[in-house]
Amino acid sequence: MLTKEEIRNYILSKPGAFEDFPFGDDVPVFKVAKKMFALFNSDGDNLKINLKCDPSEALYLRETFDAIIPGYHMNKKHWNTVIIDGSLPDEMVKELIDKSYKLVFSKLKKDEKIMINNL
Repeated sequence: MLTKEEIRNYILSKPGAFEDFPFGDDVPVFKVAKKMFALFNSDGDNLKINLKCDPSEALYLRETFDAIIPGYHMNKKHWNTVIIDGSLPDEMVKELIDKSYKLVFSKLKKDEKIMINNL
């Protein structure tokens, strides 16, 4: 099972990704070009991460996996909360992070994409 630090490092390995704290010191938000694609959710004992998701895939994932629920305090059409409790394979968690990043990156302006790709 991935630790919070391993997930954080994986997220920050994405081109242009950075950590921000707009909701307080206990809620790390991860952005690319000022657009949020992941955030840790400090609710409860289990580590939880909110990730952006294609709406049709979001519904499928929620119906299929108990550890994937509608995005906590987010637009539930576009965000899922992934509970890191060991029930999902580490590679699947990474894949969901990748998809969230790619979804947000794809919506960036052309000049923002060029700047990030040149980092």
